[in-house]
Amino acid sequence: MKHRNFLSIIAILTILTSCKAPADQSAATGPDPEPYAYALVLHGGAGNMNFQNLPEPYQEKFNLALDTALQLGLDVLKGGGKSIDAVETVIRYMEDNPLFNAGKGAVFTSEGKNELDASIMTGQDLNAGAVAGVTDIRHPISAARAVMEQSEHVMMAGHGASVFAEQVGLEIVDPSYFFTPDRYESYQKAVEAEKHGTVGCVALDRDGNLCAGTSTGGMTNKKYGRIGDAPIIGAGTYANNATCGVSATGHGEFFIRWTVAHQISVLMQYKGYNVEQAAKEVVEKTLVEEGGDGGVICLDRFGRAAMVTNTSGMFRAYGNSEGEHLVAIFK
Repeated sequence: MKHRNFLSIIAILTILTSCKAPADQSAATGPDPEPYAYALVLHGGAGNMNFQNLPEPYQEKFNLALDTALQLGLDVLKGGGKSIDAVETVIRYMEDNPLFNAGKGAVFTSEGKNELDASIMTGQDLNAGAVAGVTDIRHPISAARAVMEQSEHVMMAGHGASVFAEQVGLEIVDPSYFFTPDRYESYQKAVEAEKHGTVGCVALDRDGNLCAGTSTGGMTNKKYGRIGDAPIIGAGTYANNATCGVSATGHGEFFIRWTVAHQISVLMQYKGYNVEQAAKEVVEKTLVEEGGDGGVICLDRFGRAAMVTNTSGMFRAYGNSEGEHLVAIFK
């Protein structure tokens, strides 16, 4: 009996010593940081920005818009609001601001139309909703939330999504609402980033729940009903309370193929990476190697942010319950 027990102990020790440590052991060691009571991060698109194509007057307008959006979201969280309410509030504001490629500021397809996509996901239950290719819903992010909360589906597209949105009481507008020719011409010349621009937000509330949302007007001159990563759960949007929330912006085809948002969560869950390491691994290594440009904003379960892009700039902002406040454009 003693001999058998001794062999069992040897077998257990052999198994334990043969297990591989995480690729980056420094990411998996050390105590958990003290979580913030709440935190929020947002983006307004990424691209090859410089002082020539984004002169100072435009920088000031974007900084003000980003700061306003950030404060709106933080106010919701400070008052005890849910992360999903903060995310929706932030993105609705950005959808109404023609500076951004979402809602009122959506870019134009090859047919001269505005087609909008959006998605939202909650980290506590991995529930999600999305709309794609809509042309008459004023706030696609609210439609995405309605799909999640008021239907048995995850995604609705085109006319069907509009019918559903109207049935649940969302504001339907004439497609001409999105057409802003003066702003379109001026900002398309001034802001190259809007070519693949998107808006997004991730929030952590006082209950420890993460929510991520993304909304976009798509890619300039896109053809044939093309859908990018913004409404695709796991590509442009992902949230999981065990790891992080992510919203992406960039050349959507690459984000879809590499399931960028989910991949960041996977690296944290199975390899022990922290949120910054995971975001950099995917955006600065994988995407660069594959030729994809863009960036992500992430928030982990402690409220720590990662804002990573492989382009020269990304409109972004971050704030938390400790009073940290950041608004930035260039890398």
